Amino acid sequence: MATGRKGSTSKGGSVRFPDDEDAMGSPVHREDKAKDSSIPALPEPDGNFLVKVGFLRSLHRYEIVFTLPEVPVLGKDVCSLPSSSSPTPRPLLKVNRVTPTSEGGVKVTCEYTTHQEGVLQEELTLVSRGKKDQRLQVRLQARVMDRHHGTPLLLEGVRCLGAEKEKRK
Repeated sequence: MATGRKGSTSKGGSVRFPDDEDAMGSPVHREDKAKDSSIPALPEPDGNFLVKVGFLRSLHRYEIVFTLPEVPVLGKDVCSLPSSSSPTPRPLLKVNRVTPTSEGGVKVTCEYTTHQEGVLQEELTLVSRGKKDQRLQVRLQARVMDRHHGTPLLLEGVRCLGAEKEKRK
């Protein structure tokens, strides 16, 4: 099938680009793009949560905001425990705020500093102020890319706060 251009060697088939009026019904156009790009909080079999924050860049600081659904074990008055298990003097994951949502869950705002490349996981612990023995572990998982390999497209709820100074050896 000829396309009308010189040098075309297309033998069959064609490519059709949608007109403007077709774009709304096109499978490529997505009305719910924001839902697909938000941070998922996935329940684990043991009752804890895995939060996947997507791609981040090494040696950068990020604000991460995610929402956990209602967890009856914790109740309504929830706070975070300080991270005592961090091997560095300055923790990589720091919880800034834990606020209740109107749906019964909690909205967690934290700050995360990436320090190396690869798939990294950090944990935070949420506890109920009234029930000291009730806790919930939240694992934050990020895919951290080298700072020289471009800029990642951040999920909704992740905001870059700036670059960190490179470690000196």
